[in-house]
Amino acid sequence: MAYDADVIVIGAGLAGLAATAELVDAGRKVILLDQEPEQSIGGQAHWSFGGLFFVNSPEQRRMRIKDSHALALQDWMGTAAFDREEDHWPRKWAEAYVDFAAGEKRPWLHAQGVRFFPVVGWAERGGYDANGHGNSVPRFHITWGTGPGLVEPFERRVRAGVARGLVQLKFRHRVTGLSRSAGTVDTVTGEILEPSNIERGQESSRTVTGAFELRAQAVIVTSGGIGGNHDLVRANWPQRLGSPPERMISGVPAHVDGKMLAIAEDAGARLINRDRMWHYTEGIQNWNPIWDNHGIRILPGPSSLWLNARGKRLPVPLFPGFDTLGTLEHIMKTGYDYTWFVLNQRIIGKEFALSGSEQNPDLTGKSVRDVFVRARADVPGPVKAFMDNGVDFVVEKDLSALVRGMNALTKEPLLDEAVLRREITARDREIANPFTKDLQVTAMRGARKFLGDKLIRTASPHRILDPKAGPLIAVRLNILTRKTLGGLETDLSSRVLTEGGDPLPGVYAAGEAAGFGGGGVHGYRSLEGTFLGGCLFSGRTAGRAAAKAVS
Repeated sequence: MAYDADVIVIGAGLAGLAATAELVDAGRKVILLDQEPEQSIGGQAHWSFGGLFFVNSPEQRRMRIKDSHALALQDWMGTAAFDREEDHWPRKWAEAYVDFAAGEKRPWLHAQGVRFFPVVGWAERGGYDANGHGNSVPRFHITWGTGPGLVEPFERRVRAGVARGLVQLKFRHRVTGLSRSAGTVDTVTGEILEPSNIERGQESSRTVTGAFELRAQAVIVTSGGIGGNHDLVRANWPQRLGSPPERMISGVPAHVDGKMLAIAEDAGARLINRDRMWHYTEGIQNWNPIWDNHGIRILPGPSSLWLNARGKRLPVPLFPGFDTLGTLEHIMKTGYDYTWFVLNQRIIGKEFALSGSEQNPDLTGKSVRDVFVRARADVPGPVKAFMDNGVDFVVEKDLSALVRGMNALTKEPLLDEAVLRREITARDREIANPFTKDLQVTAMRGARKFLGDKLIRTASPHRILDPKAGPLIAVRLNILTRKTLGGLETDLSSRVLTEGGDPLPGVYAAGEAAGFGGGGVHGYRSLEGTFLGGCLFSGRTAGRAAAKAVS
């Protein structure tokens, strides 16, 4: 029986595009399958902020950030906290990825026309000791053009492959099975879904109009994770993070459902670290949603007062932007699945950014003029739209009205004005002189020693209740589903492994489906800026390895 292509790639997200682009460069014939319509090419990367983790980059050096491979590896390993037998390959991938981030990653992307915003961000600051979780220095580089700007060169390379007759794009093809011939997985079967003209990201029809069977010498699985399947998220929810949330909002569309992981597992693949996941604690409901239950993540600076459902501050070092999963664990053990930011207009105008390409039209549109307009605004336009329309926002001139508005957003009126006033007033007293016992105030002042934070990310320390800095603002924060940190176990050639540790003949995996490499390159936690880069690195690796393996 003849082959339909040299390689079949399942999933047209960033990892799938990267793998296909490498196969095209090697002259291989590829079929790229995706269940969604063509307008959704690029997958979740399109919606991203375009953040990338680099080590000792020119952008860092220009901002006087002293980074090194040794420091980055120390941070990665302290953050990942690998402690399982099945972490053998994830650990190897982590070492390889830090090498990549400190080496050819940036010049490789730069050669393809990708450029970066000059101010480096500081994500996941940790707040523990030197061997613990977090980035010791700023490493979050924003792609000029955000997610679409990062997808574009890889989509361009793939479409050049189409023009050369090397790539067939088959959208609306939903894979339902993988099978073998003579011991090698070489057959992909599935259903053809009816055409759909929905907008990118919207839910598409699941009406089946036919079936397909395709054969190739190798198959690369780049189908993504489980973040859109809340039932599967809850089923895999680890006990260490407390009880699963009663309510979650979605950082990804419903088609990110994890079904391909089960199909690969049925074909003999080993799925590891399925209880490791990455969900955000600063989620807000999108006032202008694209998909059902659409949530947006706030990328906060360090000054907002973070309160639990009853109005008490979260413990040290669970400050905004310091430890995502540590905060998630704490929240889920309180018995409530939401928290609050309390701040004022001066803080929100300087410190709030919103994740997502559509929430950053200046960066996405590569407009220097609009970046300056945003920097001069009292409150950036996208943030102001949430203040005016977002169901999670309360804006009031005085604290009494603010508390009433906050209580109106929850099932029970849990907040007492006297408790909240005591928390805010105590914090405000710490601002009066350069000495403090409040570690969040210390962190705010420390952040402003970094030029990037001082310029665009951290407000000058001031009293939250200062009338000149008002009005007061409260934001209800929800759990926002996002990334799968576990996945299909792969060796350093992206070959999928079986339960016995041997390669599953003919099968490779990359991107979120492979835990961004090895079945979980991040371990328990992420340093941020590493998901898109993980898709690129593992997709490139899979494409190159498969190209060498097929004749």
